[in-house]
Amino acid sequence: MSHAAPPLLIGVSARIHHPDAPVLDLGGVWTKTLHYLEQSVALWLMTQDAVPVMVPAVTSGSLQSRKALQLEAYAATLDGLVLQGGADVAPQSYGEQPLRPEWRGDAVRDQYEVALIHAFVAARKPVFGICRGLQILNVAFGGTLYQDLPTQHGPAVTHFAHGIYERNHHPVDIEPGSWLAGVYPGLRRTWVNSIHHQAIQRLAPGFEVGARSPEDQTIEAISCHEGSYIAGVQWHPEFPTKGGDSPFDDQPLLHDFLQACAARKAERSG
Repeated sequence: MSHAAPPLLIGVSARIHHPDAPVLDLGGVWTKTLHYLEQSVALWLMTQDAVPVMVPAVTSGSLQSRKALQLEAYAATLDGLVLQGGADVAPQSYGEQPLRPEWRGDAVRDQYEVALIHAFVAARKPVFGICRGLQILNVAFGGTLYQDLPTQHGPAVTHFAHGIYERNHHPVDIEPGSWLAGVYPGLRRTWVNSIHHQAIQRLAPGFEVGARSPEDQTIEAISCHEGSYIAGVQWHPEFPTKGGDSPFDDQPLLHDFLQACAARKAERSG
């Protein structure tokens, strides 16, 4: 009797709610530090039968010491890592000071995610970044960011539109010969959602550009395949784009990442 292979276990970095700076004073559980997994990310992974596992962040101020939660143990156990979107990356994480207080970002999450990234890369497990996830990948390997695209790079493209969130979209051009071109053969231009005001300024060494916004050349996808599968996109594939000339199909992107996870798992078991 044949048995189905066990599903892939995919780690997902935690989004963090800090009670010291709430948007609203909601009381109750909102007075606590919360680590959470956005439902859309979990459901996106589940569309191809992967099992999402959120990796909690442990910092020096936590009840448990950093030693009690070894990120390396998660990297050894899980088959891959997805970095969720969320708060800005702190400018201090790439050697700058915030130009405005509201761009101070989340340095606690930065430290946790950079450590998590390096643990998975050291284990040669695939890593995929979504929006902020792409940005922290770039920072983790020595790149920098624009703290604010409209003021530092120009307002040619609306990368973030208040009030419509993921319904804001713009075209991207896929770079010929790139990792992304291999995932979408024959596709040169498509439309993606856009929910960010920060983006890559200086690309990290060893990475290549997979896509750009044609109007302002903002980097929209990156990859690095030196010893491990590392890739990220500036848009949110868990929020499928609707409308536009060529609505983006996120499933090949997810399939490519999970295929890399499965290949690494087979290599380990073999």
